[in-house]
Formats: sequence, C-alpha cells, structure tokens
Amino acid sequence: MINEFYKKMLDGKSVIRTLSEKAVKRGQEIGYENVFDFSLGNPSVPVPQKFTDILGKLIANPDSMYIHGYSQSQGIPEVRAALAKQLNERFGMDYTAEHLFMTSGAAGAIAHALRAVTVKGDTVITFAPFFPEYHPYVDNAGRHLKVVPPDTERFQINTDEFEKALTEDVKAVLINSPNNPSGTVYSTETIKTLTDMMREAEKKYGHEIFLISDEPYREIIFEGTDSPYITKYYDNSLSCYSYSKSLSIPGERIGYIAVNPNCKDADILSVMCGQISRGLGHNCPAALFQRAVAEAGVLTSDLSVYETNMNLLYNELTALGFNIVKPGGTFYMFPQSPEPDAVEFCMKAFDRHDLVLVPADSFGCPGYFRIAYCVETEKVERSLDAFRKLMKG
Repeated sequence: MINEFYKKMLDGKSVIRTLSEKAVKRGQEIGYENVFDFSLGNPSVPVPQKFTDILGKLIANPDSMYIHGYSQSQGIPEVRAALAKQLNERFGMDYTAEHLFMTSGAAGAIAHALRAVTVKGDTVITFAPFFPEYHPYVDNAGRHLKVVPPDTERFQINTDEFEKALTEDVKAVLINSPNNPSGTVYSTETIKTLTDMMREAEKKYGHEIFLISDEPYREIIFEGTDSPYITKYYDNSLSCYSYSKSLSIPGERIGYIAVNPNCKDADILSVMCGQISRGLGHNCPAALFQRAVAEAGVLTSDLSVYETNMNLLYNELTALGFNIVKPGGTFYMFPQSPEPDAVEFCMKAFDRHDLVLVPADSFGCPGYFRIAYCVETEKVERSLDAFRKLMKG
C-alpha cells in the first residue's frame, strides 16, 4: 500500500509551479520571449567566469578521489575550515570547522537544523509573508508551524503578534532575511528587538529557543540597506546558507549550516547533523562543489542587475498606483493587489496580458502578489507596457 500522506500532497501542488507551467505552455504558442514570466526565483545572471575556471581546474586534478570521493558526513574538513575563516573575516565571528555542516542548499540546511534543535510535537514560529515550503519543511518533520501575521506597513516583524505567539511550546523561530517574497531586509533594530524578546522567553519558560536563520539571499542587498549578520545578535542561532543565488548555481544544491560558537552544544550540533543525515538519506553534497565554493571565497555573480530591475519596476508600478514596500534586497517585489482577490487579479494579468504573477495566499499574505524579477532587464522594460494595460482594465 502506498503512503496516503504523500499521495494527498499531490492535490496541493504549488501555485508557483502551476503558473510557471502555464507560462511555458503559453510560450510554446507565442514565443517564450513574449511571456512576462515573473513566477520562479531562478537566478538570471551568469555564473562568474572565475567560478567556471575553478571548476575546470578541479576537474583536471589527476587525483579523482580528491573531487569525486566520499567526504565526511559533516563535509570536507578543509572546506569547512575555509568557510569558517571567511565568515570570521566578514562578520567578526569565531567559527571553526566544527561549527560548519555542508548541505544540499538552504533547504537541506533547514531540514537538518530543525531536527537538531527541536523534537516532534514542538512549535516553530515564522513570520508572514514566508516561503510556502516552510510548511512541508516543518510539518512533515512532525513539528507545528505557527505563523505570525504580517506587518504590512514595512514587512518588518510584527512584534505585538510575535509576543502573543511566543508561548511555552515554541522551541525555535525560523526567519528569512532578505525575505522571500517581500524583498524586505530585517533591520538591526528589528533583529535586536526579536532577539531580546526571545531571550526573555527563554528565561520565562526555562528552556532554549533556537533561532534558525534562512539566508540564501544574503548577498543580494541594495544600496543603503541595513543588513545585519543575524547570528551575531543571538547565541542560540544557526545560519542556513546557500550559494544558489550568490553564484547563480541553484541546480548544484550546495550550502551549509553555521552554528553560532556560543550556541548551546555548539561543539556537537554539526556532528549531530551527520546523524540526522542517516534518517534523511542525505550524506553531504558533491565533493566537487564543496571544494569549488571554498576556493571561490566571497566571489559572487554580478548581482547589480537585480537592483536595476527592481528600480525599473518599483518606479513604474508605484507611478501606476500600486502600493509597494520598496525591497531592500533579493529579486522579489511584493505589491498589494489593486483588487480584493489577488488570485483573480493574477489570472486576469496572465489571460489578458501574458503577465505571470504569483498570488500571495500561500505566502500567508492574501491580497498581495509576488514578482520574481530575476529576468533579463530588456524583458523587464518590455513588461512595463503590459502592466500599464493591466491597470487600465
């Protein structure tokens, strides 16, 4: 007998994927260049040539086991040491190799982090708007996801609602900054308030409350944005990182967990993650890409195009009357729908103007929609006339 739980999940297909599939089908009819597909957060800028060169050099190594052999469950020791050194130099931390655990992207990092610091039945808090996959990440692990309603004025953290949600059963708080889908970056003030409240709750309830920070967009920060390194502000914290966006390599599935050296049991959490892997069927990402990202250091793709695209869309859409909190990073924008039903609005945008926008109901914020502007700037410019026609009715 097949597993009915996962069978039922087939009925809840991602709206993002559904719209993306519709866009591809429409593209076959009119040419995909004429479909303004803002559905998927798939990086659009090229991989840096230097990174390609690093891969070429590694592949040419005559010692095949150096790049193709098994690594430790935690990841290659010298890779973890190199990444710890990079983080320490950038953010003034005290990581060692033993605080790093290599993962298959940020999703793999979150999967391990959740299991390392919570048990079945625990509650995990997150903040709307949030990445819809947090529900399967948390719920399918036997934990309960509690969503704090959004602060729609700024899309910072709604501290009044967080205080109500921070009950004794909460064992972890999962945050995402820079944020998908809003593009907001949590300010230093926001992070200090959040972590102060968590420390008070730890004292009140007599147990640790861990902060899991989901950071795949860490490098995509726009000019003038206050973007703190969140782990510095809270000892019991785990940073979940991915190179998918910074190096434009989402298909390679490479990332890590960095455990704050001051975290409770910091000396064993990475080793514990190796044991968690045994149950998840995950045994570290490819050795080739572990070594490549270590050698790449702080190298990134040319991420400036995302700010260019953001400004083009923000300036035009606000002029058209859209209510938008200006993004501080990522490649997402989160306008309020000019019609009460954002799903209906997005369907109209697609059917009439070949604009593929994602309604935000699944992001915990009905009445809004997401624009993923990780597309060519030329296409963004051509899309503006479609937005104009959309707003004319």
